Amino acid sequence: MTTTPEKLDAPKQLKRFYEKVATAAVEGGYAVHLDGRALRTPAKTVLVVPDESIAAAIASEWAGQKDVIVPGSMPLTRLVNSAIDGVSREPAETRAEILRYAGSDMLCYRSAGPANLVALQDESWSPLIAWMHERFQARFLLAEGIVHVEQFPETIEAVDVALGDLDILRLAALNTITTLTGSAILAVAVLHRHLSAEEAWAAAHVDEDYQISLWGEDEEARARRAGRWNEMQAAALVVAARG
Repeated sequence: MTTTPEKLDAPKQLKRFYEKVATAAVEGGYAVHLDGRALRTPAKTVLVVPDESIAAAIASEWAGQKDVIVPGSMPLTRLVNSAIDGVSREPAETRAEILRYAGSDMLCYRSAGPANLVALQDESWSPLIAWMHERFQARFLLAEGIVHVEQFPETIEAVDVALGDLDILRLAALNTITTLTGSAILAVAVLHRHLSAEEAWAAAHVDEDYQISLWGEDEEARARRAGRWNEMQAAALVVAARG
């Protein structure tokens, strides 16, 4: 006798439960109010950010929701929730994660061919490697292919110095930029306004864009990239607002 597995319940959708969205100055910064009640994180902490422009952008995300709340359409809200509920508890580990990326930074791993891709990588990435050395004395070693190259301890220490003294929100944002791009170098460049978010995003996708130029891009891949770009913009907004 065989049994039919129980059908898994679909995730419950949260209907929009508020009419008015506003920001308010509170102790410690700015909060977002839904019908006069303070927005809270998943851990039930009142969501407070130190910059009014960030609060306004979060409010805009909530105001833009229709009949059903779609968390995936609110990257800034999710970033701030992560900072308050997660990063604030383990800031040293979050910073260490960025530094681990510096130890195997994408910009240090170059293709052996074809020549067009090698040239594109060199044009986009080599000036950033040089800038890190000139600005922060961080000397990165380059490798061909995927064989790991060990960076000097002094290089990682220089990246740590370049990150500076970060509040929890900016730390979370820089970690997001690092993981989205695969590069601590690009995160540092955005932090110090050496690159815009758009420029850093383009540098992070040199390989992918080269493949797209050859073979095209399917809709699913395009949608995934668009979602990640929204996360990148949210993180860059936080970095710029707290600069």
